[in-house]
Amino acid sequence: MKATHNPPTGVQVTPADLLRMAALYLRRHGWHQGTYYAPTDSLTPPACAVGAIGMACAGYRAEHFYGLDPDTQVTFRQTVGVLTVYLDDHAPVFHIDEDGYLLDEHTSPYSWNDDPGRTAEQVITALESAADEWDRLHTQEGGNR
Repeated sequence: MKATHNPPTGVQVTPADLLRMAALYLRRHGWHQGTYYAPTDSLTPPACAVGAIGMACAGYRAEHFYGLDPDTQVTFRQTVGVLTVYLDDHAPVFHIDEDGYLLDEHTSPYSWNDDPGRTAEQVITALESAADEWDRLHTQEGGNR
């Protein structure tokens, strides 16, 4: 590349890209339940599914979405939303109260992640599968629809 060449800017990172980054983060740094990140001083601690999405979106340990800048908050919430829709379709978890009423119409990625029977591989697979589904629904021949 010549010094005067201007590289392309404005590359759009999609929710699918961020979900795959989150899955890769979990493969490299480990999976965690109960909180966004395992209690450690590491800059790259084991994370839950949503914590890994936060790392993918922000590039650093994001304890909660409201601590992110406004643009990153939107990206984070959209990406968590894509995972939630995927879980609703493929791994629904329903919470019914003692009177038989549905308490939560959407599968919470937090409670889904923290299910005692959940495994790291299930979380990683769900992130990757949600990314694949997003691509299938939103891209055409390698480009955005």
